[in-house]
Amino acid sequence: MKTLLIALNIAALLCVPVAAFAQQDLISDPEVYEKKHFQEQCTKAEFSDSFVTRQDINNDGLIDAVVNEGELTCDGEKGPQCNEDGCTYNFYLQVAEGGYFMIATAQIYGYDFQKRFGNMVLAMKMHPRFCDRPDADKDKEPCIVTTRVRGTKFVTISKK
Repeated sequence: MKTLLIALNIAALLCVPVAAFAQQDLISDPEVYEKKHFQEQCTKAEFSDSFVTRQDINNDGLIDAVVNEGELTCDGEKGPQCNEDGCTYNFYLQVAEGGYFMIATAQIYGYDFQKRFGNMVLAMKMHPRFCDRPDADKDKEPCIVTTRVRGTKFVTISKK
C-alpha cells in the first residue's frame, strides 16, 4: 500500500510541470475581461477612456490591446496597484483565429510607440534601476527600455 502511494505521488509530481506549459486560453476581449475582474475586486470600479489602448504592437496587422491599470479608480483610489515602479500594464496580442492572449505584464511609467527600420517598437519608461541606475531620480531620468515584439515575446533592443 505504501509503495502504491509513493508511486501515485511521483506520478502526480511528474504531471504538474506538464500542466504549467499548457497553452493559454484565448479571451474574446481584453477590455471586457479586465473590467469584469476589477468590478469583482472593487465595490465601485471606474475606468477612464485610456484604460485600454488598441493598436498593433507586434507588426502583424492585427489590432492588439494594452491595458493600463493606472487608469482604474477602485473604491475611490486611482491606480491602486501603482507604486514607485509605475503602474501595471498588460499587453494582449490578437490572433488570426479570433481572440486575444496576454503576452506580458510590466510595471512601467508609460510607453511610446516609435518606428525603427520600418517596424514599430515600444519605448517603455521604467524605474532607473532597470538600466542599472539604482540611485537615479526617476522623475528626472527614467530608464527607457526599447523592445520589439517578435512572435509572442518581447525582445529588448536597448536600455538607456
